[in-house]
Amino acid sequence: MVRGIYNGIIVTPKGEIKDKMLYFDDKILAIEDDGFMQVEEKIDAGGKYIIPGLVDIHIHGYHGEDISDGSEEGLRIMAKGILENGVSSFLPTTMTVPWDEIVAAFELTKSMMPESQTPKFIGAEILGVHAEGPYVNPKRKGAQADTNILPPDASRMLPYKDIIKKITLAPEMPGGIECIKEITENSDIRVSLGHTDAGYDTIVEAVKAGASHITHLFNAMTGLNHREPGVVGAALTEDVVCELIADCFHIHPGLFSLVYKAKKDKLVLITDCTRAGGLEDGEYTLGGQPIFVKGVECRLADGTIAGSVLRLNHAAKNLYENTDIPLYEAINAASLYPARAIGLDGNKGSLDIGKDADIAIMDASFNIYNTFVRGIEKFSKGAQQ
Repeated sequence: MVRGIYNGIIVTPKGEIKDKMLYFDDKILAIEDDGFMQVEEKIDAGGKYIIPGLVDIHIHGYHGEDISDGSEEGLRIMAKGILENGVSSFLPTTMTVPWDEIVAAFELTKSMMPESQTPKFIGAEILGVHAEGPYVNPKRKGAQADTNILPPDASRMLPYKDIIKKITLAPEMPGGIECIKEITENSDIRVSLGHTDAGYDTIVEAVKAGASHITHLFNAMTGLNHREPGVVGAALTEDVVCELIADCFHIHPGLFSLVYKAKKDKLVLITDCTRAGGLEDGEYTLGGQPIFVKGVECRLADGTIAGSVLRLNHAAKNLYENTDIPLYEAINAASLYPARAIGLDGNKGSLDIGKDADIAIMDASFNIYNTFVRGIEKFSKGAQQ
């Protein structure tokens, strides 16, 4: 069924288009004048922005659920919940929990990926999994449980290379560089460097070995120093994708412009959201550990920052409001650039002709009113109970 969205500002990777209609079925068909082709339904955007569905490649949970629980119903609730944030596809992200629980989450993800592409699935599409850990450094574990940390070993991960899109590891751990080489030479998995105490030289070596991402830049890593540039120094100068948790708590918003100017289309907004996302302040769990949520802050009992409750549309808003970048670039950082970072920009991340019709309608305050996945409306603010 061909439909058209009109009376909106269409956001493309390079700018904004006004006074045109977005035509789509399960794919984006055209951006043309009204009447360009026959449509079975016209949708009035009410003067709002028509944007690509957002892509979250680092999210642990939402609405009380977490992928590491290994619950099918939980993953369904999570996938449905994030539609309200304009997210049309995502990588459920495991943590450093016991290995058998990580494997169970991999298998659950694999089993639900095909269904998530169908009209009957009421949720964002599941693109694969991001394995954050268990190959992290105890010194920079953050909210990762050190009792479950394992030494880097590609042989554990490669059997799941059809599910895993991204792995976060610490390259300085024994066997880390070899693990990176083996994974990247034998799969399309993106290796991301994070929860790491490595120095600049080790990060450069890891990038040469095949690593291509940095996990939540500035957080759980060595900082920038004029005598030891650390992970941050390498991240800003090497040709790597940098995740950013733009909640104005994990990172001071004064740094957003610096990161954007250094990384451009390699800047990827993520949420690192926990099961507390979309819920009230209170006590929850993350990776089996209690966390305490107040406002935008999530912490362990000892005060350690533990994930976030950030919504991806709010991350784009924060980036836009704290820099001088155009709105379309803030949207790119939450859609096209993450899709490209995991090699799925051929079908995801923008409103280019021929791509999946993953669409959201958003007002000037970045509030989401509708989310479409492969052309099917799966969230409507007006229909929400």
